[in-house]
Amino acid sequence: MKKTILLSVFAALLLLFSAFKQENKITVFMIGDSTMANKDISDDKQERGWGMMLQSFFTEDVIVDNHALNGRSSKSFIDEGHWQEVLDLIKPGDYVFIQFGHNDEKEGEKRHTDPGSTFDANLKRFALETREKGGIPVLLNSVVRRNFSGSKTAVADDDLRANSSSNLAEGDTLIDTHGDYLISPRNVAKEINAPFIDANKITHDLEQGLGKEGSKKLHMIFAPGETPSIPEGREDNTHYNIFGATVVAGLMAEAIKEQVPELGKYVCHYDLTVAKDGSGLFFDLQQAVDAAPVGKKTTILVGDGDWKRPSIPADKDIELVLRSGVNWVD
Repeated sequence: MKKTILLSVFAALLLLFSAFKQENKITVFMIGDSTMANKDISDDKQERGWGMMLQSFFTEDVIVDNHALNGRSSKSFIDEGHWQEVLDLIKPGDYVFIQFGHNDEKEGEKRHTDPGSTFDANLKRFALETREKGGIPVLLNSVVRRNFSGSKTAVADDDLRANSSSNLAEGDTLIDTHGDYLISPRNVAKEINAPFIDANKITHDLEQGLGKEGSKKLHMIFAPGETPSIPEGREDNTHYNIFGATVVAGLMAEAIKEQVPELGKYVCHYDLTVAKDGSGLFFDLQQAVDAAPVGKKTTILVGDGDWKRPSIPADKDIELVLRSGVNWVD
């Protein structure tokens, strides 16, 4: 009887401690468009938003709650009620990462805003209402589109997930498609003294450095038959694949360390990541182990869930870093 009571008390204390730890975690809310959003991972789909991969670059002290949505502008995100849903969740000490622009640029009254006026007003609203709830707003401008051809249809191609200018020859210089929409987040951040991350420069330098061919590895660019989920192939210069989203998320994490140091102290990096929810480079732990190089120490972050213990070759120096929700199964 005493043993049963002690076990019950212990279980209650453990539950209370777990709830306390959860409540004291920092939440990073993300609002934005498809370049940031979580994606459908069924049937081996390859598209990812960089915000979907960001959790793997934080310790478990931080929870990334990604509310970014495909096709949304700052206007439609508000009008459809998505912002209110986020606002209701914010608690003191949380962060809100704000990245719009791709769809604000498009024609049509449901999404279009103008830089210097309506776009700025929406960004300012997100930031100030975050502060009213005790949160910390962080403004980002848009990531680049992979445009080495000077395409005139690059903005419209976002929704088509296509390249209508595939017939144009590509040069060696990445050409901007965002114009003044890049300036508004910086101006609003300066006006209200909020952190600003120049996501456009970060991704511009990345893609320009890789060049017109190397940068294709970041995007949803697949030849017919290359991946089962897109048998007809795709040429999409806006949206990221698994590798591209992971690379961009890692660069954003480094920028967070510089621009948001209080949050940046929770940033971490691993050589490879495995997650069942699609937020890692791999779904399968054994595949990650097999991909690790010989002769170099490799850290592999293993996400929550049930996992079969991998077989690690003797010639590989691998450290498995386990999230608290990992369970080993036979």
